[in-house]
Amino acid sequence: MTELLVGTKKGLFALSGAPEDGFSASARAFAGEPVDYAMRDPRSGRVLATSTSPFYGPKIWYTDEEPSAWSAEHPGGAWRQAQGVALPPGGQQALQRVWVIVAGQRDGLLYAGGDPGVLFESEDGGESWSLNGALWEHPTRSCWQAGGGGLCLHSISTWPGDPERIALAVSASGVWLSEDGGASWQQGNSGLVARYLPDEVPEEVRERLEQSGRAAEQAGVPPLCVHRLHRAPLAPERMFMQFHGGVYRSDDAGRSWCEIGAGLPSDFGFPLAIDPADPDSAFVIPLSADMDRVTPDGRVRVFETRDAGASWMARGEGLPQEGAYLTVLRHALDWTGEGSALELYFGSTSGEVFGSGDGGKSWFTVASRLPPVFSLVASS
Repeated sequence: MTELLVGTKKGLFALSGAPEDGFSASARAFAGEPVDYAMRDPRSGRVLATSTSPFYGPKIWYTDEEPSAWSAEHPGGAWRQAQGVALPPGGQQALQRVWVIVAGQRDGLLYAGGDPGVLFESEDGGESWSLNGALWEHPTRSCWQAGGGGLCLHSISTWPGDPERIALAVSASGVWLSEDGGASWQQGNSGLVARYLPDEVPEEVRERLEQSGRAAEQAGVPPLCVHRLHRAPLAPERMFMQFHGGVYRSDDAGRSWCEIGAGLPSDFGFPLAIDPADPDSAFVIPLSADMDRVTPDGRVRVFETRDAGASWMARGEGLPQEGAYLTVLRHALDWTGEGSALELYFGSTSGEVFGSGDGGKSWFTVASRLPPVFSLVASS
């Protein structure tokens, strides 16, 4: 049985089923509230979700109850609010959103990333959280620049078996690496190229942007808008990245990057997935361009590489191939299983969820007419 936790603009949906039998909605929670992300901790079975209330701001919630016990209304008996999800008092910045939650490499350890470029850590399975001070107080922070979705820390990649090694991606201050469990952070942006300034930008606007960019570069933080980051579990030094204009690969654990987007209809996009059994694998869903964020030519296709980006194959059997101008956000593509048992799933802002039980070769509709999908996390 496969479970999909689908965060949407209007609540959290739990879908369950199997590729050969179909899926059904088993529960809904946080009715009417945006749920940015939800995941099941594979170690404890606990479900954690992030919501952004227009009145109370971003929160992290957790439950040990199964979906049948969830309430569709505002969290009640099944859900409890986590503590410590806040910025230090007295500052000029406010916590805008919690983008992602990831299990760490020690029992009970969890990480959460948010806007403005913040990392939270939990040692008790998500019941309480503390701010990572080294990243929050990094001397270059004053020069970090927000991407279109804010200054969001959206990708957290741990190193299998080693809790000291962590990689983060922040829009738009790039990749950050730690080898001491988050006590210190270094950049990992070598080889990334930003193509943000079209020739027709008015001179006065270009000058302001260039001055801002120079200030960041002088501080050692170029304005690099990473969209998604994943690590290959069997070869942790191998990483893949979807960039704001470019798909990249790293062979040295994120210190340097080479572009591998040739052969795609567009190198702009948000989501990224891998096959845990194959360090040469990656899956992306290109969008037409940063100013036209829909699937190219109205055709929904997932592109797969099995040779580390040397070539790409279009996978669209069973997906809409005409008049389908979909948008798939950065956290709305996920997988469960690996190798011959790899299942892939993604959701769109038009409320559809698609799945593949054969590693992307063919696809089926999991659900339709949901609210806009912000995130999807698969487990089995």
